[in-house]
Amino acid sequence: MDDRALRSRLADTIGDERDRIVDSWVQAQVEQGAIRAGFSEDDVRQEAYPVIAGLAEALAADGPVRQAVSEAAALRSALSQLSLTRAQAGASSSATASAVLALKEVMLPLLRERAGDDRDLLLDLSLTLSRVVDAAGLVVFQSYLQGREEIIRRQTQEIQELSTPVVQLWRQILAVPLIGTLDSARVQVVMENLLHGIKEHEAKIAILDITGVPTVDTVVAQHLMQTVAAARLMGADCIISGIRPQIAQTIAQLGIDLSTIMTRATLADALTGAISVVTEGAGGETPGELVALAR
Repeated sequence: MDDRALRSRLADTIGDERDRIVDSWVQAQVEQGAIRAGFSEDDVRQEAYPVIAGLAEALAADGPVRQAVSEAAALRSALSQLSLTRAQAGASSSATASAVLALKEVMLPLLRERAGDDRDLLLDLSLTLSRVVDAAGLVVFQSYLQGREEIIRRQTQEIQELSTPVVQLWRQILAVPLIGTLDSARVQVVMENLLHGIKEHEAKIAILDITGVPTVDTVVAQHLMQTVAAARLMGADCIISGIRPQIAQTIAQLGIDLSTIMTRATLADALTGAISVVTEGAGGETPGELVALAR
């Protein structure tokens, strides 16, 4: 029997025994420990039917097995959804792939029934099924990695946003308390959040508090200068507070010029200066003139 006939026979077996295959597959996953908190047996069963239907579709398609599996849209969609759901539930990549590979063991008794005493046919059907399920397992593994990368990327973005809050301290006064190491990506988030906050609150002064920043080097200083320049373009000025003695010494040694920026030792000093600026600047001065008033 040629490969096309073997795949057609497997597709017919899956079509005829769909419910039986699903029941056995779900049971096999339960025994593997695939059921986790927040992930029930019904969830596993709902995942199983689209995968089994997609598998039959891939077997009925023309072309090499791996290509047929990768190009079967319904199967890829079902496998991708299975991978994403498992990744979100905290299942490992190996556990997810093992769940799919369990289909080989689940279907083996059915193939024995179909082959009867024909051992050569049983061997051929088993090898064909193994190639198809292995290809499906590869798709699952790739989808799992993509899903995990997307989850990590989204969580990283959420952490960055949470680590750079923009807080309104007073009318027209914002503060950005920075804690931890600053890098280009994080400073970019700081700038975007700050500019959005300036627009939303019609702020005139933004306090960048670096009390919790362990070190300031040339790159970090340049990023802060760029943030200050961008804020000025939005009509606001910035005060940098929390410059500890070690950081002040580093800035001086690096020759970084912060003379155009208002600085204060503590956040409290910065807020006091900002309130003074806003109060005295009620006459309509520009932000740069407002800062000059507070010096």
